[in-house]
Amino acid sequence: MSRFGRHLLAGAAALTLGLTAALPASAEWRRAESERFVVYSEGSESTLRSYMRRLEIFDRVLNVKLTNSMGEAPGRKLPIYLVGSRAGLVRVRPDVGDNVAGYYMTSREDIFALGIREAGDETLLHEYAHHFMFQNSAYPYPSWFVEGFAEYYMTAEFKSDRVLLGKPNAARTSWLAGSGWLDMRALLSTRPGKRARGSNTYYPLAWLLTHWFWGNVERQRQLDAYLRDVGAGGDPVEAMQRATGMDITQLRRELRRYMNGRIPYQAVIMDIPEVPITVTVLPPSADAMLLLGQRVKLLDKDDEDAATVLAEVRRQAARFPGDTLAGLILARAELTVGDAAAGEQAANAVLERDPDNVEAMQLLAEHDLEAAYASDDNDERTRLMVRAQRHLGRAFQIDGENYLTFMLLARLRSGQSGYPNDNDLATLEFAHALAPQLPDTVLNLASVLIETGQQDRAVGLLEPLANSPHGGGGASAARAMINEVKGITAEQDDASEGEAEPEGD
Repeated sequence: MSRFGRHLLAGAAALTLGLTAALPASAEWRRAESERFVVYSEGSESTLRSYMRRLEIFDRVLNVKLTNSMGEAPGRKLPIYLVGSRAGLVRVRPDVGDNVAGYYMTSREDIFALGIREAGDETLLHEYAHHFMFQNSAYPYPSWFVEGFAEYYMTAEFKSDRVLLGKPNAARTSWLAGSGWLDMRALLSTRPGKRARGSNTYYPLAWLLTHWFWGNVERQRQLDAYLRDVGAGGDPVEAMQRATGMDITQLRRELRRYMNGRIPYQAVIMDIPEVPITVTVLPPSADAMLLLGQRVKLLDKDDEDAATVLAEVRRQAARFPGDTLAGLILARAELTVGDAAAGEQAANAVLERDPDNVEAMQLLAEHDLEAAYASDDNDERTRLMVRAQRHLGRAFQIDGENYLTFMLLARLRSGQSGYPNDNDLATLEFAHALAPQLPDTVLNLASVLIETGQQDRAVGLLEPLANSPHGGGGASAARAMINEVKGITAEQDDASEGEAEPEGD
């Protein structure tokens, strides 16, 4: 088991980040950067600094509890966008649900979180727990534990001198008290994408089982044994009985007894050093275009609103001629769903003003790669590939820890003579190390590992993604690759999973 998994014996950690703290209404956006985070928000500098301080404490508490250290700063800092209302959420993701207060997104262009400042922070805490787990552990935890882990985190509270961990969420416990529970076999064996067949008690029950395991040292040892067993390929239901000595009916009774008792929580007290925080005021274009730019990063040509978004980007960018932020967003929108020549011109204009702009270089490099692979003219293809390589080489010199640069470098080499060689593998490994939360970095690296005969390593890399509750199509692709390596048919795979049906009381 990973060091991360072993230190689960010490208990879980979490905190409340103060996302509910009100910020003064203002059209002036600020960017705060600390050792481990970047946060964008409207409002006062003092409030933003206080928020960043709590974020840094949060990360250190997680590290102390789960890795037994303060942890090192990650190669890539997580960007978080704080908005004033649901309208901000919809501006970036139009399909967001009515009751959603925040979300976490992974795309090839960005990995970020977005939340409403005054609407409670449990959603962002839940999603950050997933982000932290994938950043610090490459272990095939079962899906129920991945969710239970995040559910445990999201209810923590910050006090002036301590962090309280493990307090229950009223809505979750209400579901457990008032609904028929999901069958324990289904909870333990159901994989991502299949839970819709079950009851509304999946998340609450995953939380309760995790909390129960972390309730004392003996059960923490049982959880460790269970995770090792399942991680080694053991049946998740049989492994539970081996670890706890209880069958699923007995376990369900024990969990109900635990829920009806006094659910414990713990406090963490630790000294946190002062962390430098830099706050800068963003240009006026940010009010009109910052969130719009995040929407463009998620945009696809087939999206119903693609034409509307492009028109809005063009209209807003025209208001800010010569502005770097507006120019980058315009370039990305044009290259993604608009006029590629106009997009190339906009990106080059950004580089004329800011020769060290890595994002503009990446946009131009990707555009050249697309055009090169689509060209039937060998000379033109070579010219475009050389230009893309020049952009990426310069981008790497400026920022040697940018996952997208490594992904594009690997794509540049894909299909070339001798691919994949050791250097290509190292390039993909760097991309994955910097963005392990991104399915593309996992799938790309695993594909090359399989191609070079390293099937066992590939499967070990794919299993955490395959078990990820929020892996989406990436989780399905990872499962398919694992099955292909192991020679498992889709029918055999489906037969190994329990049906997610409610269990009566």
